[in-house]
Amino acid sequence: MTELATRTQAFGLIADGVSAGLSAPWRLYLARGCRYLSLSVGDREEWDAWRTHLGCPELSVRVYDSGGEIRRASVAEIILDGCRISVELVEEVSTADLERLLVVDPLTGPDER
Repeated sequence: MTELATRTQAFGLIADGVSAGLSAPWRLYLARGCRYLSLSVGDREEWDAWRTHLGCPELSVRVYDSGGEIRRASVAEIILDGCRISVELVEEVSTADLERLLVVDPLTGPDER
């Protein structure tokens, strides 16, 4: 694919990932004009698989309070032919998991870096 100029090409990008064995995103948002494509996935394994598949170099993590629940939003982004593509994972965490919020990769502990 050389550019994401149409909705068909944007959905084709997702279809290529699913046909390669990735789980289908549970939510997909495509902005008018195909300049923003957002995928929401269900768990960290899916998030890692999609960001690796798309080659997302930009990673960000945001932690926030949502009505008494602490949430961690992990976002990986890439710009492909003028279209910003993001893969997002939102996880609920408890106060017992606060140390996990300080670790870059929650799958490895602080002693495993």
